[in-house]
Amino acid sequence: MKLAIIIILSNILLLISSWYYLLMLQQNSYNENQKYFHFINNDVLYKYSSIYIFMLIFAFLLVIYDSFPLYLFIFYILAMLILIMSFIRIFKAHNKKLPLKITSRVKRIMALDYLLFIIYELAIYYLLKEAVSKAGAILMFIAFNPYIFILVVLALMPIEKMIFNHYKKMALTKLNKMPNLKIIGITGSFGKTSTKMILNTLLNTTYKGFYTPASFNTPNGLLITINKEKTIFNDYFISEMGAKKVGEIKELCDLVKPKYGILTSIGPAHLETFKSLENIQKTKFELIESLPSDGIAILNKDDIYQTSYKLKNKVKVIWIGINNKADVMAKDIKVTAKGTSFSIHFSDKTKIEVTTILLGNKNIYNILSSVALAHALGVPLNNIVRGIKEIKPIEHRLEIKNMGNITIIDDSFNSNPEGAKNAVEVLNLMPNKKIIITPGMIEMGKSQDTLNKNFGKQMAKVADEVYLIGPKQTKPIYEGLIEEKYPEANIKVKNSFNEAFAEVKKNNKNKEITVLFENDLPDSYMEGK
Repeated sequence: MKLAIIIILSNILLLISSWYYLLMLQQNSYNENQKYFHFINNDVLYKYSSIYIFMLIFAFLLVIYDSFPLYLFIFYILAMLILIMSFIRIFKAHNKKLPLKITSRVKRIMALDYLLFIIYELAIYYLLKEAVSKAGAILMFIAFNPYIFILVVLALMPIEKMIFNHYKKMALTKLNKMPNLKIIGITGSFGKTSTKMILNTLLNTTYKGFYTPASFNTPNGLLITINKEKTIFNDYFISEMGAKKVGEIKELCDLVKPKYGILTSIGPAHLETFKSLENIQKTKFELIESLPSDGIAILNKDDIYQTSYKLKNKVKVIWIGINNKADVMAKDIKVTAKGTSFSIHFSDKTKIEVTTILLGNKNIYNILSSVALAHALGVPLNNIVRGIKEIKPIEHRLEIKNMGNITIIDDSFNSNPEGAKNAVEVLNLMPNKKIIITPGMIEMGKSQDTLNKNFGKQMAKVADEVYLIGPKQTKPIYEGLIEEKYPEANIKVKNSFNEAFAEVKKNNKNKEITVLFENDLPDSYMEGK
């Protein structure tokens, strides 16, 4: 009877805790660049250290016991139930923000991990005599399971490679059935997804095509998009291309072979993995240097990292800009809290007047890039004007939402200096009380503290109240605010976005306010209480 209860409780605890590890494994790119390993170390040593320490000590004590008296067995049952409830609570809390996607890869990882557990369980059953020591040995496996997941991922690598090659072959076969397909690559440190959605809106006024959804900007994301496309009767395919290391954009280009490319911007995004701005510049230009000689590249004349780069291939370049003379320029810009209007001037002296509900200078650049390529691909100017008017807000990228007396500027996807500065400028357009909720910027390498401090200084000139998420992580922002003589009483430090926003709503029930959500981090970056 005791052994049956031990097996039931152990299996439940393993499965429940595994959902949390799978979620974190997925958020940390299946341990690419050791991201999951570093996260789980923080989890075990700091965030939830009390749970892991208890499991290990309790497991060790059970192993060395030579009998299982009733009082100890009752305590074991209570302890296991508490652990099960704790992991249910932890998983639910983390799964709200960025839910676990039950992909085929997740199923394979879970299946192999559980198979190893069953084998281990059977070995323990035959090797150890006492039920108490069996209970302890099994709990020991569960305590080390977050690290066992790393071994499982490594063991499955050859299978994942085979599956990738299978889907790659399928995708290339489908692309070969569309010989007239215009393949467009979009990359940049920021603005990729917004530009992709804007370009699709403009092209869709004249042509039929498809694009990578959400932030599907990895090799797997591109293959999934192509293989899921239901028809081969398309005129264009827009592929968003992301990277965290030198060579990753080239890998994507070798996969789909774009003829047209847009480089949105170059800046210190993912500086932690790129190590330098020069590496970021080189990587982003991998798209442009992969284009054929009869292709078209769209570059930004106002971006010094683009104008200073010496291209290694011959491709037609169309420059866009606001401040410097370019082939496609925005002039007479008028920005209000309700939208933006401006004129677009082309090198052939033609001009169009456009309006959009999108806000911020960065969105003007995104529109210009899309207009430049759409025009080059034959979209009539009247269609372009209509398309710009029809552009919808991009989810979590300066997206305006209304919640009773609260206007929300949802810029929760962004985490870069230019995007953060642009968001603060948009907040400054709003007529009522202004509040910022942010955990700051991440993956900025050695420059992170300096960039966050500057962000704090920018906030000080605009925000009436600032809510910082995580005391350790946001210390540089706090210092930047104080250096600008910002009232200390108007700075609140909280542990989560939910906690901060709940307080904002409670304290401003009868006031018209605007709240900027700037960079809502995945749970893998958030500090524990």
